[in-house]
Amino acid sequence: MEQTTYRLGCDIGGTFTDFVLVNNKTGEFYTNKCLTTPSDPSDAVEQGIRELNETKPGFMDTVEE
Repeated sequence: MEQTTYRLGCDIGGTFTDFVLVNNKTGEFYTNKCLTTPSDPSDAVEQGIRELNETKPGFMDTVEE
């Protein structure tokens, strides 16, 4: 059986950091939005990925891009 893989996209904006997680097999997608942290934008990226992982546990093991 082929393992489901995901693609994760992130856009860091001035106010919000947006995320999209796409199931490569089904095309199903999940989105998330966090406040951008101007002092360290990577904080918002980390927070958004953690929140997506609550929605779709374990997806990080299969992210391709």
